[in-house]
Amino acid sequence: MILLVINSETWTITILGWLIVFAALIFLVGIFLLIPKIIKWATRRTLRKKARHTGKEVTDDNLMLTGEMNAAISMALYLYFNEIHEDESNVITIKEVKRRYSPWSSKLYGMNNMNFPR
Repeated sequence: MILLVINSETWTITILGWLIVFAALIFLVGIFLLIPKIIKWATRRTLRKKARHTGKEVTDDNLMLTGEMNAAISMALYLYFNEIHEDESNVITIKEVKRRYSPWSSKLYGMNNMNFPR
């Protein structure tokens, strides 16, 4: 029989656990929403520095990538990373080693058949 005891310590641990989990989730959502803004800000900053030298104006159109550009970049990265690895044979060789003698298996042969009284 299982005896369930729910007292104040149980409720405290339960509520504290839930609060920790939800606080961690809110923190992660905040980070995931903040990272694109930081990247966009850094990109604008570098474009403004380059614009001073080239004379071009920085707009939001300069920061947007089309689907075709994203596809081209991802294909280039895919091809680049696949060329790094050598072509492997994809053959697994397993050599079976048979050892007849082992100190552990030989213990079985040293045992005597004893007749115990019933």
